[in-house]
Amino acid sequence: MFLKFKNEVYSVLSIAMEKSGFKTADLVLSESPHADIASSVAFRLAPEYRQSPKNICEKIYRNITIQPDSYIDRVEMAGPYINFFASRAYLNETLLRVLLEREDFGNLDNKGKVILEHTSANPDGPLHIGHIRNSVIGDTLARILKRAGFDVETQYYINDMGRQIAVVVWGLANFKFDTTKKTDHAIAEVYINANKTLVDEKEHSPEVDGIMKQYETGNSETIKKFKDAIDTAMQGIKESLGRMNISHDKFIWESMFVRSGEVSRMIGRVKETGRAGMKDGALMVDLKNQGIQKPLVIQRSDGTSLYTTRDLAYHEWKASQCDRMIDILGADHKLISSQLKAVLRILGLKEPEIVIFEFVSLPEGSMSTRRGVFISADELLDQVEKAAYDEVNKKRPETSENFKKKVAAFVGIGAVRYDIIRVSPEKATTFDWKEALDFEKQGAPFIQYSHARACSILKNAKDEGFVFDKFDPSLLVEEQEVILIKKLASFDNVIDNSARELKPNLMAIYARELADAFNQFYRYVPVLSVEPEYRAARLALVDCSRIVLANALDTLGITAPESM
Repeated sequence: MFLKFKNEVYSVLSIAMEKSGFKTADLVLSESPHADIASSVAFRLAPEYRQSPKNICEKIYRNITIQPDSYIDRVEMAGPYINFFASRAYLNETLLRVLLEREDFGNLDNKGKVILEHTSANPDGPLHIGHIRNSVIGDTLARILKRAGFDVETQYYINDMGRQIAVVVWGLANFKFDTTKKTDHAIAEVYINANKTLVDEKEHSPEVDGIMKQYETGNSETIKKFKDAIDTAMQGIKESLGRMNISHDKFIWESMFVRSGEVSRMIGRVKETGRAGMKDGALMVDLKNQGIQKPLVIQRSDGTSLYTTRDLAYHEWKASQCDRMIDILGADHKLISSQLKAVLRILGLKEPEIVIFEFVSLPEGSMSTRRGVFISADELLDQVEKAAYDEVNKKRPETSENFKKKVAAFVGIGAVRYDIIRVSPEKATTFDWKEALDFEKQGAPFIQYSHARACSILKNAKDEGFVFDKFDPSLLVEEQEVILIKKLASFDNVIDNSARELKPNLMAIYARELADAFNQFYRYVPVLSVEPEYRAARLALVDCSRIVLANALDTLGITAPESM
């Protein structure tokens, strides 16, 4: 709804500018604390037309005309700013649209196929909290882009050709696999033991190198060993992702690009650019003219390919499958991702859009799979779920054990997902489960509880025999009611901004603000204890709030509970 209002403002302002003799592509429209939409276009025009912003603003303002039944109620000039205010028609239609479109409310009609790659953790052990941030950002962005109308396919790129997996394969042949443990944790134990032995007994390193070579050259027995090891690790990783309400559409093995000959062809194409050279037997690309001082190694001196080489082939393949490619990568991939994009640019191939995220940490400290010093996603989720159970048990001691466990599960997962996604990807953050689970603070439990409260109000109304199939939205004139309706209306604008800027944290902020607006409405405006006509209108507003809160939570991958 907000986008329709914004489009009307754009049209009205464009016509007024044309009448005033001004031209610019950017009308500088933004939400404002002083209006529903404000324009500072006069500042943009002032240097070009050599007039003061205030004089330009006055000329444009005099030529603004509003049609009857417009979404624009009135326009005011405040110095060099033009302020637009939404009409009653806009508010009324927002409620009707929410009730009509329901779970589709806020959806946009963008077109195009998007392949979004996220998580892609090495299958040598369980996910840890750093992987979780990648997964949550990727999954939330995929949900946002789907609501924006895009055809989204999520992919997990399995690094099956790195030394880590060769170490796992060697380790499985030399160490016991603990079948009593979750599969990814058992693989990690083998990997850690193998690494320790390889450090202490260096004579085994050539064995691992030989396994890598056999796999790349296509030895069938070695291929089976790699597949079994990776499938075993991925089984556990998929379970952890599923627990967080995250799934992938496709799992792409990097070896597929070696077996198909795409990697060899890619190396040949790189050589043909004239930018590749040999150093100590290795083939590398000079990227200085792309502003990158460090060259990219394409092929080792022993003739084997690197992860980066296979990644180039993967991106060429992806580009042929979609209109847009989006990669979610940690801050430690900044250099390699810029090198990747530079080589793709040199080759005239489509470049991916990269979302770089800084690391999330715990008060407990750093993590490393190789050293065996890490806190797995499973351990973190177990801790948070236990803490959530204690909180639910304290607040709802009279409920059944099954209810407490069910609520603890979706509250715990919601708390983790929300606390990670609320921070802009490029900012580092520390996950504090005590704060994340605080029902009084405006995190996931607060938003979930707001949805449950709306459901409870509607249930009580139904039990009392109150209906709202017919209501007059124009009766909703209280300040808290108007603020809440406007917040409902802005859902599509948040979807649009989040999708364009690839910033999922904007959705997290919106969900919190919507929950706060709903709670302010409920706190100050009685719903059930008023005259029938007001009760019907307010119940309709409660139902609209429930619908949009559920839509926002769904977009964040968080459960919208009916009771807590």
